[in-house]
Amino acid sequence: MFPEYRDLISSLKNSNPHFSRLFNQHNELDQKIKNIESQPVGFSGAEVETLKKEKLRLKDELYVLLKQAAV
Repeated sequence: MFPEYRDLISSLKNSNPHFSRLFNQHNELDQKIKNIESQPVGFSGAEVETLKKEKLRLKDELYVLLKQAAV
């Protein structure tokens, strides 16, 4: 995610607790979605779609924070 901001992401994860929390939530959702998609038993498409939308919302918020920090 955002390879052009790799160094800034590392810095923000250490210095900004809000960014770090969002980043970890995004990664946890990503892993959960991958696990569900590899064994979708017991999950509906709507549930996976909701998780993907939340992951995208977090990614958008992270991007805004990255853009602000890059200035």
